[in-house]
Amino acid sequence: MGSKGPLPQRRAAHDGGSRAAPWPYLLVLVTVCRLAVAGWTPLAPDEVYYWTWSRALAPGYLDHPPMVALWIRAGTALLGDTALGVRLLGPLAVAVGSVLLWRTAEDLLPGRRAGVAAAVLANATLLFGAGSVMMTPDTPLLFFWTVALFGLGRVLATGRAGWWGLVGVAAGLAMASKYTAVLLAPAVLVWLLAVPSLRPWLRRPAPWLAVLAALVVFAPVLAWNATHDWASFVRQGGRVGDWQPGRALQFLGELLGGQIGLATPLLAVLFGAGIATSLRRARQRDPGWTLLAALLAIPSLVFVQHALGDRVQANWPSLLYPQAAIAAAGLAGGWLRLRAPAVGLGVLLTGLVWVQGIWAPLPLPRALDITLLRLAGWDSMAAGVAAAARAEGAGYVVADNYGQAAELAWWLPPDIPVLALDARWRWFDLPDAGSFVNGRKGLLVRSERRTDPPPAGDFAPVELSGLVERTRRGMVAESVRLYRVVGRQGDEPIVFMPQPRR
Repeated sequence: MGSKGPLPQRRAAHDGGSRAAPWPYLLVLVTVCRLAVAGWTPLAPDEVYYWTWSRALAPGYLDHPPMVALWIRAGTALLGDTALGVRLLGPLAVAVGSVLLWRTAEDLLPGRRAGVAAAVLANATLLFGAGSVMMTPDTPLLFFWTVALFGLGRVLATGRAGWWGLVGVAAGLAMASKYTAVLLAPAVLVWLLAVPSLRPWLRRPAPWLAVLAALVVFAPVLAWNATHDWASFVRQGGRVGDWQPGRALQFLGELLGGQIGLATPLLAVLFGAGIATSLRRARQRDPGWTLLAALLAIPSLVFVQHALGDRVQANWPSLLYPQAAIAAAGLAGGWLRLRAPAVGLGVLLTGLVWVQGIWAPLPLPRALDITLLRLAGWDSMAAGVAAAARAEGAGYVVADNYGQAAELAWWLPPDIPVLALDARWRWFDLPDAGSFVNGRKGLLVRSERRTDPPPAGDFAPVELSGLVERTRRGMVAESVRLYRVVGRQGDEPIVFMPQPRR
């Protein structure tokens, strides 16, 4: 790909990982298992919400860029409106990304046989194991981030300028998946500046053309924001600069605990040691280790800064995991003895999450069973809501929580229109239901946890009708109140939710 640059380059060892030849077969087996779990596990509210995006495709959305919607649209075009259709590209992307991660580790850390270890360590984390069977913006983000990392490894190993083109396109696609991908650019700049042998790249057009390529790919998202009051940028940027010193230790502790959970404990220890090693080796200006250090340190500093003022969701630092796995795979000495138990524990915990999500055999307390709280009982709750709507003669069902509205639209029969009421829907190209509800009887669904009154400005009157529980094997995940309402033209946007074609 292109001509070689004038830089002294290293050749990655091409026999790295050859002693672990069975690993591609294991990857295929794991991918098949992930596809099966993806098809059997109920969809979470956020996933159905993103499926709603895929039925109203746009270059941008309030919460995130559009890539997750495009992936879901592609999957459902092949397999229909099913759980596996929504999630199809996730397990496949992780499989391809694992191969790229293997090659990248060989390029960045030649001679260490780090490739297979990096792929195995990454796949053993709960982030990859459970995250690969869920469809969120992190899924395409991690894939395209890994593609960009692969391109950087190829630049280092071959010295060919053409690989910068792949880096630029992948970076643009990663930013079109989630805005945190913008952290790739400063990390790469620090890398090029920090390693003397790489500084000549800054005088060549290839890296700057890569930046241009990324911006071209990302341009539709910019254009959407420019024509929608910069809504998505304002929403995400509004978190920057928060400062709550009184709760900073709590937020930092939650950030650390979340990563220990997503990595699984022993892998978190290996990743921590890999991060420390990359920072130490970066002081020696080793090109591969310095790239890993820059890609680990700069995003980490951003997340730590955010934790000084607000809670950092556990999945936000997911883009650290590919380079953390490579760094951990580069460890030597006594650390090697920790690999097998770390991978074994990660696989065990991932398997338990899979089994609990599908069959729920473990009698976990409600507060600790994330699969119950997020995944379970939506079909039975929708059946209860449908029965109540028919008994009340309601012409529609409406929810003012986006996740509940999405789940109801997914599960309710198509003869019962499902509407969503919330300010966020003004940014979506969904059919307006304002005139439809005006003067028409309906059923409002609200979580029992809500303490604020129903939106009387949009409905008059509002009368409590009953209660429906979302349960799994007798354990209540959530209770929702049902209200008889008569719609009227209010201030909040109200839209028709798309419903699956079955």
